[in-house]
Amino acid sequence: MKTRHVYSTTGIDMVKDGIRVARQSGIAHEDVSLVAREDIELEAIPEERKVVDNDFYPAALRGAGIGGASGLLAGLVAVAIAPIGLTLAGAGAMALAGAAVGAWASALAGSAIPDPVRRKFEDEIEQGRILLVLDGDAETLDRASPRLADIGAKRLPFDTPTALS
Repeated sequence: MKTRHVYSTTGIDMVKDGIRVARQSGIAHEDVSLVAREDIELEAIPEERKVVDNDFYPAALRGAGIGGASGLLAGLVAVAIAPIGLTLAGAGAMALAGAAVGAWASALAGSAIPDPVRRKFEDEIEQGRILLVLDGDAETLDRASPRLADIGAKRLPFDTPTALS
């Protein structure tokens, strides 16, 4: 399982060094991303390095789980009520429909919410710092952390499992 760590850097040169250190420590190319103020992102950060600016995927996963559980519960209640005539297969279909509706509704709502890193470190971002966001297993992140500190990157208090790892 991958975990997400966030480091604060003071400029694009430190970010470049941080990316180099992360890659040398074994962090995959697609597991390195950046978060910065909008004007800095437009000028200095390549599109593939930007963190997705919303909570779309985690919200969709939460919605699918909650919607599926709600649909299953409603289906089982309908099975218990004899006049409705719903079978267990119908209860399963209601669970699937609930998961689909829950995922869709939650993803729409989540797309309007900034990602957790951007929300938590808004002050760092507004001060013009660029956040280096790394996803990796504990061993790889532990190997990278002291090397990132050596170049001046400051580790921020964020140690969260990634949503889709």
